[in-house]
Amino acid sequence: MAKALMAGIFPQDPALPIGSTLTATCSVSPDLGLHASSLFWSLNGRRLPSSSYSVLSPTALSVTLPGLPASRQRSGDNLVCHNHGGHVLAGSCLYIGMPPVKPVNLTCWSRNTKDLTCRWAPGGQGETFIKTKYTLKYKLRWYGRERECEEYNAAQPYSCYIPRDLALFTPYEIWVEATNQLGSATSDVITLDILDVVTTDPPSGVSVSRVGDLEDHLSVRWESPPALKDFLFQAKYQIRYRLEDNSDWKVMEDVGNQTSCRLAGLRPGTVYFVQVRCNPVGIFGSRRAGIWSEWSHPTAASTPHSERVLSGSCDSKSGDYNSTLRRELKQFFGWVRNHAYGCGGMSIKLYDQWRVWMQKSHKTRNQCLYNSSPRLCCNYLTRHGGIRS
Repeated sequence: MAKALMAGIFPQDPALPIGSTLTATCSVSPDLGLHASSLFWSLNGRRLPSSSYSVLSPTALSVTLPGLPASRQRSGDNLVCHNHGGHVLAGSCLYIGMPPVKPVNLTCWSRNTKDLTCRWAPGGQGETFIKTKYTLKYKLRWYGRERECEEYNAAQPYSCYIPRDLALFTPYEIWVEATNQLGSATSDVITLDILDVVTTDPPSGVSVSRVGDLEDHLSVRWESPPALKDFLFQAKYQIRYRLEDNSDWKVMEDVGNQTSCRLAGLRPGTVYFVQVRCNPVGIFGSRRAGIWSEWSHPTAASTPHSERVLSGSCDSKSGDYNSTLRRELKQFFGWVRNHAYGCGGMSIKLYDQWRVWMQKSHKTRNQCLYNSSPRLCCNYLTRHGGIRS
């Protein structure tokens, strides 16, 4: 401790922009009996060349460092003054970096209408090379005091979590301030209502299965996120699927609020990966849709083998009447209604059996549909096609 008082470096712990030139001076007490010409400097453990030194007096030695590069570590670069034997007389930390740039891409979401998570990105190239503090601030738009978010995640440095004490049905103003030793910057202010930024966990229990022996269909089922049970809102879903050997996903936009869907027109004998995601709608009367959840983990299933290859479509119970499955249902039941008066108790199961029979015997199907009377055709389907009403 006494030695620290007997020598010192000026300036002490400076912060400088990248490319700056620094002249530092090491001053020693005459009581140490050291001449400045016997001293030397090191930076981050490496001795600096004597050509950069200047003896200012018998007790003062300076060093000039031109064009300083960015600090190697956020804790600063270590500039040290030594006596002729290498003993440390004094030290100073150099913080060489850049002032922060305005943070960008500030977004926030809530998982239960009581909390709020916000995330942002540092502006510019993102790296200031010196320690930079980011502070998320928020306040009610028309009244209330400014508050600071306190729960920052070390694993995600540009995010913060507000767990409680948030008001509903009134907008908040939210922004981020970035500060370091070289300056400060503030993001744009965003305005939001908590009810408009609600999201959920991905749907759980996603299962994909075959539809009997139909070679171009798969049935997808899932469970609503648990959070949906606690709030007065519905949900809408999206499904996406892809071939096992293809990275391109096909997204089915209009699945509605059902928790099941049938994919039709798929490639026979093929493995498909399927994912589902959820969007809360109309929570507590909000006029805006919420935020889409993450996609569920991929679930795989394969279609039965067949020679038929069709294009793809999806149909839920409330789906598009122009989809492949709806068109075929309409044609099938229309034919039954107009001609096959000998068959009763028609159902989706009967339709599926009819499709399987069609796939297995195109020739017999054509003979039945075009060369026989409607009643004989229906009787043939029932007795010889394996169809049971």
